[in-house]
Order: sequence, then C-alpha cells, then structure tokens
Amino acid sequence: MEHESQPGASKSAPFLISVQQLAKYYYLGRTVVPALRGIDLEVKHGEFVALMGPSGSGKSTFMNLLGCLDRPTSGSYLFDGMPVSQMTTNQLADIRNHKIGFVFQGFNLLPWMTALENVQLPLAYSDLPAEERHQLAWWALTMVGLRSRAQHRPMELSGGQQQRVAIARALVTGPSLLLADEPTGNLDSHTSIQVMAILQELNARGITILLVTHEADIAQYSHRQVKFRDGKVVDDAPNPAPSQAQERLQQQPGLDETKVIS
Repeated sequence: MEHESQPGASKSAPFLISVQQLAKYYYLGRTVVPALRGIDLEVKHGEFVALMGPSGSGKSTFMNLLGCLDRPTSGSYLFDGMPVSQMTTNQLADIRNHKIGFVFQGFNLLPWMTALENVQLPLAYSDLPAEERHQLAWWALTMVGLRSRAQHRPMELSGGQQQRVAIARALVTGPSLLLADEPTGNLDSHTSIQVMAILQELNARGITILLVTHEADIAQYSHRQVKFRDGKVVDDAPNPAPSQAQERLQQQPGLDETKVIS
C-alpha cells in the first residue's frame, strides 16, 4: 500500500485560521491574570508562521487555543471556516484528532513502544483497519527519514531522531495544520537544522505550520514572523528571504537521513 502524499486542507475558506479579539484570562481568587488581550490574526492555507516573544508573552497560550486544547475567555476563532469557539467538547476532540498535528519540545514518546508503535498511537481509536494504520505509520516514518529506525525504542534513538518520530506521529492522521511548540528547544544546532529541513519540506507539500520559538535563527526558516508581548501581537511581518535548512545541511558534515522523500 503506497502513501505518497496525504490529503491537505480544504480550500473552501479563505483562511485556515482566523481569530478576532481572542482573549484568555485566568482567575486566581480575586486576581485576574490576562494571558491574551484581544488577538486579531489570520493565517492562510500553506503558510509557515513563527510565533515569537519572551516567556509569559502569550504565544504558548495562543498555541493551546489554536490547537483546541483550551477555550478562550472571549473572542472568535474560525478554523477553515468552522466556528471553533462554539464547538462542543466532542467536536473539539474531532478537530484535534483529524485536523491538527502537535509537536512538542519534550517529544512525549512512550518509552516502552517502538518508533513505529508510537507513530501509530493517534490512529488507535480510528475506524481504520489495522493494516492501514500500520502502513500509514510506515509512510510517516519514511517522510521524516526514519524508516530504518522503525523498530527502535526512544532510548535507542538520539534526541533529533526522537523529535523526528514525534513529527511523524503528528503527520500520521493527515492534518492540515502542524503546531510545533519549541521543537528545537532540546536539540543542538545541527540537529535543529535537520528538524527545520523536515518542517520546511512538509510546508512545501502544503501543510500549514505554526512554530513557537524563542530563537531568532530558527524563526528565520519561516515565511512570516508574529511577535507577542504582554498578551498582544506587537509585530506581524513577512520574512521575504527565509533561510533554507536543506542548503545549510548540505554545507555541513554529518547529514544522516534528513531529506524528506520526494
């Protein structure tokens, strides 16, 4: 069974993400802590956007709202034209499970499972036959250049390889949006470029990517940079000349299985 490409996002809505006056407040006794203060932002299908800002600026809270992991206090959020702010808990779960892939700084792999088994996890509660789940997991590992490591457990993989398994796990459901929260935060500089090469190639295939990062050099791989401070967007600018990770890797020694299949 061949899986050369995964279905992309529906192009019915002009924006994949559209938020208006999105706000999030936390209540600690009588104290109100504003995490987000009226965010207006639109992201087109196929964009690669870096969300930047210091700790406490609101970028991770914003990522959690976009990923349907939390609900806003006020404001509206449309995902591919669908009103997320009005959805039930089950509807939100359906969006998370089928439309959005998550990549975290800490990998979050189950240590007793192989790479292949970890990648299959998001499909566990789908109605797909076991053989199709298996083949989709192989496809996703091949996409990140780790087919030869499929039977290895996380402790047998380097940090960069573990993050690539995590990216494969995020891809296996065929999401239209990939949310990456500090995906290079635990990696050395060379391995970080390897991960960014994979993300750039996936974006070239049509997957929309939102990347949270503190690192200006990592943000340079995106096409657009949105900067947060004190719960507000203070700058939103295109990056006309993104760094090309694959070109940088070719100039460095130690290239190993980082090229996404064509």
